[in-house]
Amino acid sequence: MARKALIVLAHAEKASFNHAMKEAAVEALEAAGWEVTVSDLYAMNFNPVISRRDVTGTPKDPGNFQYPAEAALAYKEGRLSPDIVAEQKKLEAADLVIFQFPLQWFGVPAILKGWFERVLIGEFAYTYAAMYDKGPFRNKKTVLSITTGGSGSMYSLQGIHGDMNIILWPIQSGTLHFCGFQVLEPQLTYSIGHTPMDVRIQILEGWKKRLENIWNETPLYFAPSSLFDLNFQAGFLMKKEVQDKQRNEKFGLSVGHHLGKSIPTDNQIKARK
Repeated sequence: MARKALIVLAHAEKASFNHAMKEAAVEALEAAGWEVTVSDLYAMNFNPVISRRDVTGTPKDPGNFQYPAEAALAYKEGRLSPDIVAEQKKLEAADLVIFQFPLQWFGVPAILKGWFERVLIGEFAYTYAAMYDKGPFRNKKTVLSITTGGSGSMYSLQGIHGDMNIILWPIQSGTLHFCGFQVLEPQLTYSIGHTPMDVRIQILEGWKKRLENIWNETPLYFAPSSLFDLNFQAGFLMKKEVQDKQRNEKFGLSVGHHLGKSIPTDNQIKARK
């Protein structure tokens, strides 16, 4: 049975390099036997704004509408807006999800942020009893394919923009791994606006080559949930014995769990060997 891939594209222009990367991904994955679905958010005119209209029927508490609780209940009762349900079905079916987008203001484009907010609803994408490596999507893999305006040196440790690893943490850990995804190394294409055509072709060919065996790649490292006391009484804090053990370590565990120490090199860019 063929594996299934979902590509979520967040770029409006069909002549853009982001569209070319999407086309290259479709070509490479289909050639490798994958079934590929594309959500082209701009072409779909996807609505990125959460609102009461995302929930059909009578809200549980119309006088004090709290979106996370109402949306989670609507998911369980089959009362979500059809456009949300359509994206959730694509996501449910996918083994691999590729997010293709230009970095905007050190984050994802607004239309993709809205996709995260409206589609990754509680009970569907996470619960406090099932999050991070225990999350609903723990058997799925995902990869960010990002283009930037700035050069790679600008996103280095000494660069004016600062460390790319820091920029990636909220997306890769706080959104995707939070829902359980195994996050693969990001595909970073720097300074695309200043890249000549012959190099662009090389980038596209390299992306296609990578996708031939992407399912076998090692995911990025995140601190496993077993290192934490997972309850409200304990505050979801790292276990004392883990903290004690880490005191003698030179590096922290990850970008977010640095424990006041140096961050492991390229924690959000390169998988552990």
